[in-house]
Amino acid sequence: MNLFKKTNFTRTLFFLLCDVILISLSCWLGFLLRFDGIIPSQYFLMIKGFIALAVPLTILFFLLERLYSVSWSYISVRELLKVFRAIIVSFLGIGAALFIFRHLPIFEGFPRSILFISAFIALLTTGGIRFSKRIYLHGLKRNGKNNNQNLSPILIVGAGEAGEQLVRHILSTKSPYQPIGFIDDDLSKQNILIHGVKVLGKIDQIPEIVKKEKIQEIIIALPSASKKIIKKTVVLARESGIQKIRILPGTNELLAGKINLSHLRDISIEDLLGREMVQIDTKSIQEYITGKTILVTGAAGSIGSQLCQQICKFYPKKLIALDQRETATFYLERELNKLFPETQKLFVIADICHEKKFDLLLEREKPEVIFHAAAYKHVPMMETNADEAIRNNILGTLNLGKAALKNKVKKFVMISTDKAINPTSIMGASKRMCEMVCLSLNNQAQKTEELITQFCAVRFGNVLGSQGSVVPVFEEQIKRGGPVEVTHPEMKRYFMVTSEACLLVMQAGAIGQGGEVFVLDMGQPIKIVDLAREMIKLAGFQPDVDIPIVFTGVRPGEKLFEEILTKNEIPTKCEKIFIASLSQIDEIKLASTLKEFKENLEQMNKQQIIEKLEGLVEFHK
Repeated sequence: MNLFKKTNFTRTLFFLLCDVILISLSCWLGFLLRFDGIIPSQYFLMIKGFIALAVPLTILFFLLERLYSVSWSYISVRELLKVFRAIIVSFLGIGAALFIFRHLPIFEGFPRSILFISAFIALLTTGGIRFSKRIYLHGLKRNGKNNNQNLSPILIVGAGEAGEQLVRHILSTKSPYQPIGFIDDDLSKQNILIHGVKVLGKIDQIPEIVKKEKIQEIIIALPSASKKIIKKTVVLARESGIQKIRILPGTNELLAGKINLSHLRDISIEDLLGREMVQIDTKSIQEYITGKTILVTGAAGSIGSQLCQQICKFYPKKLIALDQRETATFYLERELNKLFPETQKLFVIADICHEKKFDLLLEREKPEVIFHAAAYKHVPMMETNADEAIRNNILGTLNLGKAALKNKVKKFVMISTDKAINPTSIMGASKRMCEMVCLSLNNQAQKTEELITQFCAVRFGNVLGSQGSVVPVFEEQIKRGGPVEVTHPEMKRYFMVTSEACLLVMQAGAIGQGGEVFVLDMGQPIKIVDLAREMIKLAGFQPDVDIPIVFTGVRPGEKLFEEILTKNEIPTKCEKIFIASLSQIDEIKLASTLKEFKENLEQMNKQQIIEKLEGLVEFHK
């Protein structure tokens, strides 16, 4: 850090001294040109006065334009316009000062044309020294780079702003790449040059261009491209024999600033999903997150940890991350402190079923929003541990909801699952009952004089890469050389990426008025066997040749296909987000069942627990 500060200080001092010299020289050259190379002696004192005005005033406007905090390796037309603006405004100020002090002997009879001549010279010299490094990096240095045979010839797919920034960075740094050309489907960009790199053709022409130009790697620089375009590019690249394909993340993942090589990552299964990201209204999320105290349960899990990151991007007053797993919470704390050091955070180790502790936490911290992500989620595991599914998922949710009502939390958003629709498993039935608990608590809140807490739930499908999900399991099996185990050739699931799932949860909190169960139109389901084949290809192997795929049979409680939408959902103002149409809750029966659950758990009567659950939630086995 000290070295970084020292480097910035040295650079600022260098340009400051250069500007003082160049502005002074511009003032003197203005007189020299005005008088055809011979300055009369009576103007010598006037030159000194002119320099004394021009130097501090111009430096002041350079500082206001923040021209000393720019990285000159990446200077652009924007920075040149800043130099132009600063010179024009400063010399207008000098002209005003000369007019005011025109009666002083030192400025009497000042030739007005010198202002324009000196301003023009100052623009050329101060702008020129700043562009000198860019000229060197993109001219002389690049010519030497072109002759380097050790660089990897690459093709950049996307000749837009992202592609332009990327090739500029490659050409101006000691990168291992040599950009051979761009690929872009835009007809207006064909055959144009961007930083000397030509647009060679369209995506369909990738195979022939790869062969002709002997390309070794392809970089996809299309942050806002559809999954269909990305998948098409990857398929054509593979057909061309290219194994190394890298990509810039989507626009929602990229932080503001210059795009560079550090943003690149290997193509992943998430990039190839056949569905598009749901558009999120970030402004409405900001309105209820920014400046508020937010509590996340299950914070160290796959969804919870990503949810914490997304929340921190909206500048909450405080984030409370609660989980019962000590080690996972330790790593979460380290990660969030690294990514968001300015955000105030509290990390709590607690079981959501610990009623008194949770009540005291809410009373002390007074969160305004709770995102409830804590739950047992693995279907086969909960089939043999039904008592824990009831205790943790259902009674834990009831405990949290009652504490939220008591402490007047404004919003309570519970994460549900598509397995709650026509459930065939204990886990799915427990999550459906969690939804019923939230809706019942919302009804209780509405009966009070003022609406205290708004309860809602969000259903979505499988989250790629979450702990224990199919993707990391397949990755591990591929690393071992196979086989990759798929339960059934017709098994289908809906998928979404973790960041999308978390933004949906936050969006639900923004638009929810209480009592809704939100669902997402997730496009077309994907066959698990197709997912397995795609992941094997991504790893550089051939399915059923290098890595075998075997079918192990459907596990207890699993469906071949999980519904997410029916024909009765109600659309919302947010694209592809709907409200599920639910039957009325028998609140008396629900309250009775919850009471009996507690009694059965104390008696360790697992069979009674399952019977009570089936009596309230209709199973579809």
